[in-house]
Amino acid sequence: MVVLFEDNHIIAVNKTCNEIVQGDKTGDKPLSDLLKDWLKEKYNKPGNVFVGVTHRLDRPVSGVVLFAKTSKALSRMNEMFRLGEVKKTYWAIVKNRPPAEEGELVNWLVRNEKQNKSYAYDTEKPQAKKAILRYKLIAFSDNYYLLEIDLQTGRHHQIRVQLAKMGCPIKGDLKYGFDRSNKDGGISLHARRVGFIHPVSKESIQVIAPVPEDNLWAALTKGLSSVK
Repeated sequence: MVVLFEDNHIIAVNKTCNEIVQGDKTGDKPLSDLLKDWLKEKYNKPGNVFVGVTHRLDRPVSGVVLFAKTSKALSRMNEMFRLGEVKKTYWAIVKNRPPAEEGELVNWLVRNEKQNKSYAYDTEKPQAKKAILRYKLIAFSDNYYLLEIDLQTGRHHQIRVQLAKMGCPIKGDLKYGFDRSNKDGGISLHARRVGFIHPVSKESIQVIAPVPEDNLWAALTKGLSSVK
């Protein structure tokens, strides 16, 4: 487990594409439990260790995940996420060049629970939720394009379905139209940076997650500023 930030109230880890944030039907041990074990051992704590889940990433996605170490931090972080006060920036590798180098995508998403999939529409539909993101092309190679995404809303599979709707499915994302899977079973979507005002100290915090150790990620991000 790679810990990116830790203090008395918050801990952030760099999730791999095969880890789950919370328990699900697979029965695999989630990051929240792995973190409890890690904290218990690190601080030699007797009894239970508190770890609160403040937000989630889809299983095939990598990058920054924030957890709360106190109930006070959890309630405050949950409220900050609800109010949109946490800035989340993602990097995505796509095969097709976007229609413009940067832009805003606004769609209406309808979630199909049975399929665990969302569908994007240009106009409002019954039960649809408005989804907004901004994207910018920040690097490219002969075959792939790296997009930086600022998420304005937090909908089910939002980045995946909106980029696919634009004609740019994420590399490895079979569910949303990419033609083949990645070797590691993940998709090339990475939660690169999370920025927020600390719920207790009120300091400005920026947590950046190194990209997966992979030749394509290395080639596309070479020369990009670490603070991008």
